[in-house]
Amino acid sequence: MIDIKLIRENPELVKENIKKKYQDEKLPLVDQAAELDREYRAAITEADSLRAQRNKLSKEIGGLMAKGEKEKAMEVKAQVTAQAERLAELEGLEDELQEKLHKIMMVIPNIIDPCVPIGKDDSENVEIEKFGEPFVPDFEVPYHTDIMEKLHGIDLESARRVAGNGFYYLMGDIARLHSAVISYARDFMIDRGFTYCVPPFMIRGAVVDGVMSFAEMDAMMYKIEGEDLYLIGTSEHSMIGKFIDQIIPEEQLPLTLTSYSPCFRKEKGAHGIEEKGVYRIHQFEKQEMIVVCKPEESPYWFDKLWKNTVDLFRSLDIPVRTLECCSGDLADLKVRSLDVEAWSPRQKKYFEVGSCSNLGDAQARRLKIRVNGENGKYLAHTLNNTVVAPPRMLIAFLENNLNEDGSVRIPEALRPYMGGKEVIKG
Repeated sequence: MIDIKLIRENPELVKENIKKKYQDEKLPLVDQAAELDREYRAAITEADSLRAQRNKLSKEIGGLMAKGEKEKAMEVKAQVTAQAERLAELEGLEDELQEKLHKIMMVIPNIIDPCVPIGKDDSENVEIEKFGEPFVPDFEVPYHTDIMEKLHGIDLESARRVAGNGFYYLMGDIARLHSAVISYARDFMIDRGFTYCVPPFMIRGAVVDGVMSFAEMDAMMYKIEGEDLYLIGTSEHSMIGKFIDQIIPEEQLPLTLTSYSPCFRKEKGAHGIEEKGVYRIHQFEKQEMIVVCKPEESPYWFDKLWKNTVDLFRSLDIPVRTLECCSGDLADLKVRSLDVEAWSPRQKKYFEVGSCSNLGDAQARRLKIRVNGENGKYLAHTLNNTVVAPPRMLIAFLENNLNEDGSVRIPEALRPYMGGKEVIKG
């Protein structure tokens, strides 16, 4: 959510930003917000004036009564009563206007970073850099669930009977590999100075409103029936929510946290062959990283965060590349976003395994996350990035470490988490 001052002072900048995001249907909202803001401020000004007059007249009534001028006092009292009725109207109007303005401001997109490429959708994202050499073996790489089934590591049919499509049972060494990757990612981030955290897996509606746009919420979140609780789609939600309504001493910044959680997603609109198996599912686990920092430090932390993911994948011998997300592919709260994609030898292309985002002060403004600095209070900046999200990450791992006989090599960095195993065999 942007600062209303920006609409007051530079509405054309806000409109131009909306055009860059190919959301022209939102252009009228800028003028609507400006008008509501004017009406709101006018109501506040009039209400404040009436309150000041009421205080003055109340003193005057006391003085007249003390002098025995009861008739004059009653005339002034009638005036106060009339003003009280108008004041009540204004206070109701303030609430009404504030609510309308808030709803509009919640859907006007954040101002994107100048470095963001302009494009309509993810097909226009821009490749930045490749890390590691993509490799295609001289034998056929099976579909990832076929690899898992040969290793007795997955049971999709039982999961369908129990929970429906989009769920899975991981078994044996594949289940162990899944847990090993999570544990390795946890220690990887701890070694880089991040504080480990296991957060709540459900959050209240106020936190949902604070961390994501309505469109994202509608496409992702599962609501708990009869309660003001939602299952998290990523631990970023509860990790940023941890600081709701908080004033953080500036000397405590930056706050760097890495968190484990299960994640639950509706995944509306998922389709196609790559949506089968465990690529796009309703339940998975993830290691996340978040940063709360000073505004001037968020570009630095953005680069630090995505590099952590690249380094982790390269330590497991998986080639990756980074893509700068174009304007049309950015969620409304994001200032900038960069995807990390892993190489798929089977598809002979890259696919997304993580996303790093700088949200500027948008989440902090919604959640009232402030910093107490030397020169007063200001809004923090928030960032997040995926460390690793199996089982999708397992697709890249299995394909890139598959041997011709169907066994899977365990990279040296992961062997301590696999009981010393060097190979998974069927």
